Amino acid sequence: MSSRSGSRNATSPGKSIVLAVTGASGAIYARRALQMLESDERVEKIHLVISGSGLKVLREELGMNVAKSAGIANELAGGATRKTTYLLDSDVGASIASGSYRVDGMLVIPCTTGCLAQVANGISSTLVERAADVCLKESRKLILAIRDTPFSRVHLENMLKAQQAGADIFPIIPAYYHHPQTIEDLVTQFCCRVFVHLGLEQAGQFRWQGEWSG
Repeated sequence: MSSRSGSRNATSPGKSIVLAVTGASGAIYARRALQMLESDERVEKIHLVISGSGLKVLREELGMNVAKSAGIANELAGGATRKTTYLLDSDVGASIASGSYRVDGMLVIPCTTGCLAQVANGISSTLVERAADVCLKESRKLILAIRDTPFSRVHLENMLKAQQAGADIFPIIPAYYHHPQTIEDLVTQFCCRVFVHLGLEQAGQFRWQGEWSG
């Protein structure tokens, strides 16, 4: 499936996006999201933050070497990155921890129910949590791609609280109406839907046109 991006208005700055990865299963979604953001001409800056448990999942699911932070962004993207700055989750003094620093939106993918709980209750002890808190207080787009099942009442209540505070709750639930042939097809279609919510319309996204009645 194509992930072609639209052209960017030369007079307006490109988008600045925070991409956060936490320790839920689904590292392939984080990898595809970073690849698509890197290839999108409308995106100028990517701030990549990965929690400690997120690094463990990248190692287990993708076989990544996470020992040296300098190479993590390139390894996750599968090649040299041009727009991505990797930030330590412990760096609560990073630029994205302040509302005065402009970003256009934040995506947490995959998002643990633990991260959801922190965000829903305004607790920001790490950079991922603080950056999410900033997006909410500054009325910026925040998407939480929850990856867990089944959901307890606590999880559901936290989703509602986060949504009421301004977050988009976007569980990682793949679609099948586009007749995917590979796991990559499933992952790409999901990422396309997420990016539309970040204001990045996806020309290659499959869209249901309704049934032909003849």
